[in-house]
Amino acid sequence: MSLLPMTEIVSSENTQPESSLYSHDLAPIPPAARTWTTWNYAALWVSMSLCIPTYMLASSLIEGGMNWWQAIGTIFLGNTIVLAPMVLNGHAGAKYGIPFPVLARASFGVRLANLPAVLRAIVACGWFGIQTWIGGFALYQMWKVWSPGIEQWPRIFPASFGLETGPALTFFLFWLLNMFIIWLGVETIRKLLVFKAIFLPLAALALLFWAIDAGNGLGPILSQPSKFETNAAFWDFFFPALTGMVGFWATLSLNIPDFTRYATSQQAQVTGQVIGLPPSMTLFSFIGVVVTSATVIIYGEMIWDPLVLAGKFESKMLVSVAMICVAISTLATNIAANIVGPANDFSNLSPTRINFRMGGYITGIFGVLIFPWKLVADPSGYIFTWLIAYSSLLGPIGGIMIADYYFVRNKQLITNDLYSSSGIYSYQNGYNMKALWALLAGIVPNIPGFLVTIHVLSQEAFPSFISGLYHYAWFVGFGVSFAVYLVLMKNEKRA
Repeated sequence: MSLLPMTEIVSSENTQPESSLYSHDLAPIPPAARTWTTWNYAALWVSMSLCIPTYMLASSLIEGGMNWWQAIGTIFLGNTIVLAPMVLNGHAGAKYGIPFPVLARASFGVRLANLPAVLRAIVACGWFGIQTWIGGFALYQMWKVWSPGIEQWPRIFPASFGLETGPALTFFLFWLLNMFIIWLGVETIRKLLVFKAIFLPLAALALLFWAIDAGNGLGPILSQPSKFETNAAFWDFFFPALTGMVGFWATLSLNIPDFTRYATSQQAQVTGQVIGLPPSMTLFSFIGVVVTSATVIIYGEMIWDPLVLAGKFESKMLVSVAMICVAISTLATNIAANIVGPANDFSNLSPTRINFRMGGYITGIFGVLIFPWKLVADPSGYIFTWLIAYSSLLGPIGGIMIADYYFVRNKQLITNDLYSSSGIYSYQNGYNMKALWALLAGIVPNIPGFLVTIHVLSQEAFPSFISGLYHYAWFVGFGVSFAVYLVLMKNEKRA
């Protein structure tokens, strides 16, 4: 008897799903259970876009030298570009009801598919660390207004860590709170998500109106000029920044089938994402741009971190309420967006040894080891070290998956074979080495620039055009892996 729902069976002869590749969570969603409409997808993107990192994304561009319309245009363009792989990868989810790890089996093989899943999980671990730092720093800001002496606590970490004692303590406390929620189970987070959905839009609008009022209207705020003295200087910043904007949602552009598998139709997922992603990201980013530009007028300096800005408010009660709300909403976002996925990915590596809780704890440990406080300490770290770096890993995966689904398979998959080690997607013992070579081909061109960016090697170590490829990391990785995979798979047996 087949393990798959009868409405979803499309099988090779004598091929049956195997329990080691199948679970209730990985099984295709039958058409009757697909209930997400256009507005569900639009609401999903509005909810995910309304977060502190989105605000920091926009304000980092202002801090980097752009004026308001350059920053907004870069963000809109980046999100319009990433919308393409989002919709393309979402097609298989909506058509076959399968999640990302299962779709990856078609191109990478039923066993090698663990590689892109783990790479995606590691990136989610990084986002977990960043969100945990944001939540912990919110607690620090609240503590500081009531007890300013916390700033003078003696340093317990080496200076190279870049971590003061007070923020380190609140970061660790907030990290423990996240670990406690994992121990309780993700069901406890649902009410917090509702709180976030209500609070963050109101808080964002309140911050916008404050900036307009304190900055003497939108006119002076939006008249702040670009810092780039030449067109060449602007373009040198623009292209890496654009890559960073694309990289911001590079993870979701891969695992979007996890959501589109619930779509009532292809039109629902396409239209919902089109009206939900670029507009909501652009609108919330505009708030970040306006507020960041206003800080120059109000305080005489540019403050790109909203938590640092909130800490400057005179009312202790106002700061406390704002920071508690930020911490709670960040906690909700962190568990929902950055724990559930990687915890399941790690658990999938060894289901008998790693349960959901253990997978969550692994995520938490990796989230600390990336030193998230350094990534968000300045715009260059946030954009050039974090967003661009991981886009160089995820871009090639996206290129391979899209090349396979649209050009090798012509959007036709044998569903049962995705759950079998003896079907068409088993390749060589479950490994499609051609996909691995294509993946490496897309990653390698970006390695020199990455090593230069993190100062492992000097600028003179490589010709400038080689290290400069890193500024276009997602595009280079996507394009190279896409092309190499198509060439290698030219004579491969198709579904």
